[in-house]
This record gives sequence, structure tokens and C-alpha cells, in this order.
Amino acid sequence: MAEAGARRPGRPLSSAGVKVWIPHPAGVGLLGEVPSGVTVEPWTDPAAPPSDPAGVRFWVPPFLGGGDAAAMLARLPDLAVVQLLSAGADAWAGHVPDGVTLCDARGVHDAGTAEWVVAAILAQLRNFPAMARAQARREWAYADVAPTDELIGKRVLIVGAGSIGAAVQARLAPFDVEFTLVARTARPAEGVHGTDELPRLLPAADVVVLLVPLTGATRGMVDETFLAAMPDGALLVNAARGPVARTEALVAELASGRLRAALDVTDPEPLPAEHPLWELPNVLLTPHVAGSVRGLLPRAYRLVGAQLRRFAAGEPLVNTVVDGY
Repeated sequence: MAEAGARRPGRPLSSAGVKVWIPHPAGVGLLGEVPSGVTVEPWTDPAAPPSDPAGVRFWVPPFLGGGDAAAMLARLPDLAVVQLLSAGADAWAGHVPDGVTLCDARGVHDAGTAEWVVAAILAQLRNFPAMARAQARREWAYADVAPTDELIGKRVLIVGAGSIGAAVQARLAPFDVEFTLVARTARPAEGVHGTDELPRLLPAADVVVLLVPLTGATRGMVDETFLAAMPDGALLVNAARGPVARTEALVAELASGRLRAALDVTDPEPLPAEHPLWELPNVLLTPHVAGSVRGLLPRAYRLVGAQLRRFAAGEPLVNTVVDGY
């Protein structure tokens, strides 16, 4: 894998010419000023490149692209930068060739994902899924659903104290909740705990929000032990990646009715129609939509444009990915 930041500041590249491929035709008009000598081409059909792949130095894969999109790397022999539109880089880390810098879209999805987290927490605590099912049956279900739980006073444990975690905290603060923040390593000056403290912290959490990237260290971190440490009635919210949780352990715990969950991501994904998670009344499922909002492309291409200008000027890039982060 290429080391993040592999390309150092040096001679500006604009005079030599830079070819850039992006996944959205609309992105051309959203980039802002394009440096002299830079050619931007939309690549929307994997089977039909817009021009000769030789000379493509800067590539923006499709949003949530991976798998087949990663195989396209072999078709770009002159590539220097892969700029993702997603905050997570798990589909790319370890697959980008040496000498190519991988950058994620940190900051782009903060607002959209944080909104989803708040909406999912409120929906589950106020029992909206049960009311939606009752509405579909044309039943006035007051006696069945009231009184509901409430958010005020809840103890919220945010696992993943990055930019999205900060956005979630800011939006939940007016609800008078109590926060505990956890990151890969502790940051005592900021009041952030390390993941090694989770066994001690989980029993005191009413709501656990997962916002970590998928790495070797986080894959399967939500296992039988993790779930067993959560108190009765607690809510697990996964806005990270499906494999952060062990699905069999999750199904077993949720099927018992002891915990609740709101899941925007699953493993496998998409979730097969016969999967037991669909049938559990204490589970809210959404189809990986937390970051898929109407403001995504303008925000994403502002970042892409800024990165492109840095690259053409020989300046360091931001949001470089190291060890999957």
C-alpha cells in the first residue's frame, strides 16, 4: 500500500498537464477553479473510458465504490492520487499501489451522517417504527406504544471521536444528554477515552453510537462480550460499517429482546431478504443512506477541487489515509 502523503510538495504540475477522471458529469461545474493545464473528464461507464487511461494522474472513484472500482486501478498506469467521496476507505486501504496517495472525504459527510444518527436515535426511543407499522394497519395504537422512552438525560457513548462524532455530539447536546467519547487512542486533554476502556464504559451507556472506520482493529469489535456489557434496554446505533459488528452475535442479542438497534449498515450488505434482522421489531434498518443526501455532491466536489488545486501546485494533500484511517 502507498504511504499516505507519498507525494511531497515540489514542482507545480500544471505546466506538464494533469488528466483527472471523476464519476459525475455534474462534478465538472462543482470543482471551482480548475488550474491551467488540468483536464477534467467524467468517467461514468467502467466499460467505456472517456479517453486514453494513460496520463490520468488524479482519479475520483464512484461514491461507495469498491470491489470492481478498485480493480480499475490496474487500468490507470500513471495514477498519483485516489480521492474518495466516502469518509471510509476500507475498500481501498491495502489495494492502492505504491506511489499512489489515497485520500478520503473526511468532513464531507459530517452533517448528513450526524442527522441520520439523531433521527435514528429519536425514532427508536420514541418507538416510531411500531407506530409506522400500526399506521400501515390503520390502527390507533396509543395503548400499545405509550408511554415511549425519551432522549433527555440519556448517557450516550460515541465510539469514534472524529469529525462525524463531533457533529453528532453537537446535534445531540441540546437534548441534555451525557456524553462519553471513545477513540482508537485516548486523548485525556480532550476527555476522550481509548477503546481499551470500553469494557468499563459500556455498562453505563444507554445509547452506543458506532462511527469507527473499518480496519483490522475494528472488524468484529462489537462481539458477544461487547454486547453483553451493554445494559438492558440500551440502544446500539451503527453508522460505521457492517463488519464492525459480528452479525451472528448481534442477531442473537437482539432476538432476545434485551437490546435495541438502529442499523444503517449490515454484514452482509445489501441484507438478504431472508435474513432474520428484517423480522426483529426492536431493529430499525435503513439501506446505507446516512451520507446519501442532496447536499453531498456540492460538498464533495468542493473538497475534490481544493485537493486538485493542491496537487497541481505541488502542495501536500489533506485527508490522506494511513493504516485505514
